[in-house]
Order: sequence, then C-alpha cells, then structure tokens
Amino acid sequence: MTGAPTCATRWESRPQNTRMNHATLGTWDAEAYLPPAALDEITDVRVHHPDRVAREARQRRRRRRLATDGRLVLVALDHPGRGVNEIRGDALAMGDRHQYLARARRVLEDPDLDGIVATPDVLEELLILSHLERKRRGHGFLDGRVMVGSMNRGGLAGTAFEMADTFTSMTAARIRELGFDGGKMMYRLDPQDPASGRTIEACARALDELRRHKLPAFLEPLGVERSASGYAASKDAATLVRQCGIAAALGESSIHLWLKVPIVDDLARVCRATTLPLLLLGGPARGTAEETLRDFGTGLRAGPRVRGAIIGRNLLYPGAADPLPLSRALTAMVHRGADVTQAVESLRRMPGPRAVTGRASARG
Repeated sequence: MTGAPTCATRWESRPQNTRMNHATLGTWDAEAYLPPAALDEITDVRVHHPDRVAREARQRRRRRRLATDGRLVLVALDHPGRGVNEIRGDALAMGDRHQYLARARRVLEDPDLDGIVATPDVLEELLILSHLERKRRGHGFLDGRVMVGSMNRGGLAGTAFEMADTFTSMTAARIRELGFDGGKMMYRLDPQDPASGRTIEACARALDELRRHKLPAFLEPLGVERSASGYAASKDAATLVRQCGIAAALGESSIHLWLKVPIVDDLARVCRATTLPLLLLGGPARGTAEETLRDFGTGLRAGPRVRGAIIGRNLLYPGAADPLPLSRALTAMVHRGADVTQAVESLRRMPGPRAVTGRASARG
C-alpha cells in the first residue's frame, strides 16, 4: 500500500500497556490490547492483498497430531455466523468485531489453548492478523494451533427455517486447501420438524467429505425443545444418550469423529453410550468465571470419554474482565489435571495483559 501512512504505523503508535490488573476483576481495555487500527489494516489487506490469507495459511506450522495428549480445548468463534450475538442481555455483544477479535487474540496467548472453531470470515481475519504479526516479529500466533472450519451455519436463530442447518459455510475442500485441521457441524433434532431430518442427512454427507479429505470431524448432536420463545437444547441424559447413538452411526466411518455435548446431570450415563471422544460445550454465558469453571470441573470428572471442551461466549466474555485468566484456568483443568479449587485460585494470580506485541508458543 502506498500514499497515506499504513495501518501498521497507526497500530504501532498506540499505547502498549493497560491500566490495571484485570485478572482481579478490573475492566479489560480491548483497545489498549488490540488497537482499532488493526481492523483497518485487516480491511486494507482484504482490499489490496487478499492473497495474503493463503500465504499465511501456507506458512502456518501445523501440528503433527491433532490432540497431542489426547485432549483438546477449542474456542468457538462461529456464533455470529448464525445470527447469535447476545450475551447476558446485550443483544449485540458479539456483533462488535473489534471486541470479538481482540478477545480471540487475547486467549490465544494461552499456550495450552489448542485452537479455534470458526466461520471463514473469522478464520481469514485471524490469518491476516497473524500475517501482520509475522511481518513485524518474524512469527505468527496460529502456528501449532488446531484450526477447525465451521461448516453449517444456515439455521439462523429465530427464523422459520432454523432447524434447516444448511451447509452455508466452509467446505471440506476449502478446509483442506487452507491446511486447516478439521470441520465442525451440528444438527438439532426437533421430532416434529422434517428439516431436522434433512440436516442430519446433510451432516452424514459432510462427514463423508471430510473423511475423503482425511480430516477429523466435530459434530454437535442436540435434541431440542420448542416453545413460544424459540428453541432450547434438551439437557437431559436420556436425550443425549440417544443423540450419541444417532451421531456415531452417521456417514461411512466414525473413526475420526469427535462429539460435542452439553454438560448435563448424569453425564456419566452419556459417557457409557459411546466410545467416541466427547468435548464439553460451554453453552449460554454464565454469571461468573467461577461458575463456568465449576461446571466444567463437574463435567470433566464424568468419565474417560470426556476429552476436553469447546467453549465460546463463556470464555471470551467473562463479564468485563480479561478473558485470558479464565482460559489458563480451564486449560489447566483439561491438560494439567488442576482441580476446581486450583483453577479458581489461578484466576487471582494472573498478571495484567500486555498489548499484542508478543506470543506464547502453542502446544504441539
């Protein structure tokens, strides 16, 4: 780019520290961490140098194994793609892309956070941001991370066709082209809505496509209940046991399939329904970080089939606080065997954040 000063110049001129220790429940300053000029620079790259997405994808160092210790913690960054932006009564909380990317970049400072699940727009934005950091410092922040493409986002929240979770997002071929590590999909089973059946059939075809590209799959199989206010996941063990049986039988093979399940009472019964590895879902935003950790602490003890977590809103938006301490606490529970008491205590020990000028190396 020529002419006016580049966004890189504006970005680097911003403050490089924050005002307080946010791990002690202070307000996290996203603009000090990732100045808004960074998003201007991402837009400039989209307009003038779109090929840099593929370049960064090629340069990104991939893991040799998906789950180096048999466990995974992934952050979900695909809710806005289905029109879901609400957190704790704020209808547009995840609709602020600066906040969204700043929080995603912040938790990726956790060396034990395995990676991300996202729609193509967010994956491309993070690849561009990683490319810009690689230019400045010689390395990107997505090296060694698991990158999973979200595939079916067509069941838009609140619409008449919500149960038709059509495959409107990433394809297996595009996931392979960019060197990503797997594909994620979901179905929601409303026994009274034929669209649910079509979505399940489409999931089976997508699982076959991922297998042909030698890619792992992450499937979220949910039973749902319909009310006047919309759909809600059926969070009982009996429903989940049935969904595990249905999901495991989809497609030509289940050998590289992981299931995503909500935390429910008697999760141990759900674990006995399958030999597939299970990742626990974060669900709607909880009131406090401590509540989130206690939920996962209970779920992780349910049985050896539970192999980690996929968490979005609860991780990225722990109130007004810095999201990194919660990420470090959760990954310590999954990867390092910390108990809930140790995890909660670690929230209070984390130092305050720096601006985005450095990176912790990823596991694997």
